[in-house]
Amino acid sequence: MKRLSLTVRMSLMFMSAAIAVLTVAGLSVNMLSQHHFVILDQQILLEKLESTKRILKSKSNRESLSEELPQLQALLGAHQDMAASILAGDGSVLFSDPKAANIPERYRASAVRDMWEWQDGERMYRGMTEIISIPGQADPLTALLILDVTTHTHFFETLQRWFWIGLLISAIASAALGWVVARRGLAPLQQITQVAASMSARSLKERIPLESAPPELQQLVASFNAMLARLDDAFVRLSNFSADIAHELRTPVSNLMTHTEVVLTKKRTIEDYQENLCSNLEDLKRMSRMIDDMLFLAKSDNGLITPENTCIELKELVTKLVEYYHLLADEAGITITVSGSGAISGDRLMLDRAISNLLSNALRYTPAGERISVKIHTSGEAVSLTVENPGESISPDHLDKLFDRFYRADPARREGNPSNVGLGLAITRSIIEAHKGKIWCTSENGITAFHMEFPLQNQSS
Repeated sequence: MKRLSLTVRMSLMFMSAAIAVLTVAGLSVNMLSQHHFVILDQQILLEKLESTKRILKSKSNRESLSEELPQLQALLGAHQDMAASILAGDGSVLFSDPKAANIPERYRASAVRDMWEWQDGERMYRGMTEIISIPGQADPLTALLILDVTTHTHFFETLQRWFWIGLLISAIASAALGWVVARRGLAPLQQITQVAASMSARSLKERIPLESAPPELQQLVASFNAMLARLDDAFVRLSNFSADIAHELRTPVSNLMTHTEVVLTKKRTIEDYQENLCSNLEDLKRMSRMIDDMLFLAKSDNGLITPENTCIELKELVTKLVEYYHLLADEAGITITVSGSGAISGDRLMLDRAISNLLSNALRYTPAGERISVKIHTSGEAVSLTVENPGESISPDHLDKLFDRFYRADPARREGNPSNVGLGLAITRSIIEAHKGKIWCTSENGITAFHMEFPLQNQSS
């Protein structure tokens, strides 16, 4: 089922709101008007009843009452829609207007000053009953006054008919007006859509102007521009990454081709073949390691790395790695110290690889005779591990990019070993993040430190 467009939905909502407001307003006016007429009719009936009561109380017998009938008729005749009926105590009719001749019996015994309604055919009446005590007479008289309100009924019927006609016209007009307002209101959104549709890999640096967007859409525009910035950065990194892969693979492939071509230029001894094959094997191993590293990073990017969840004592793990690098450190006159302790949950092999990358990196850039410090610290809900080494400081501009693939800060930090292609720190970050941790680098005053932080091991596990 095709969903309604946002313009149509806003138009319908605008129309519904307008109809609801008009309906409530119309019904309120109708109810207030009817109530107003009821109050007016009640006041008229009460006024006429009081006048009739004064006339009747001024006479003490039926003969004198007949003398006042012209005055009573004049009183009631002043209002052409008014009619009355005067009943004696025994129920006989003393005075009656033809309009009041057919008043039902139940209204003759109605509560005093209680207004009632009576419909006679197409005519609608409102009436009131009054019991009048006459001086000198044992039985009181009953006065019934009725007011013809048929014109009121016709007025409200006409009013209601025109109200529904007006409501229908208003609904159509409000729907059309809502559509126009919605279209104009959504025009900036359409402009954003057009700009977004025109985006491509070659136009990721374009941004939607924030100043021209209405306040309601500025957050959306800002988020969209931020997304474009992230996409542009990711696209640049991907392009550089592809170029770096091609560059790193080209060197060993060129070496392999050169060696092979040289070997094939003439017949050689078995020893020469063996020497060239050994040289080719080194390049093949380097390519194999690079491919393995790339596969590992690809799995990390897609969330396919699932570390084991075992308890690891970091000091024990680091101590074993220091023993492995002991000979290499002694050759360079470098001392490696380990201090502190802390336990985390994780994968021993992965963490071994991550910390090994940091130690290898520190050994590569630490001057001879200096010391590398590995510090483990537990505080609060986290365990931190820091690998710190002296050496030339890294510019702050490069610190955030050290963990990018194939990134080299400057010639002073360039990896000279052909076996290193610039993936070690990227792999280290992937391993740390797979363990719900974080890693960052600081470098100042000739001291470079890589800091890792892990969640504290759950003691209940």
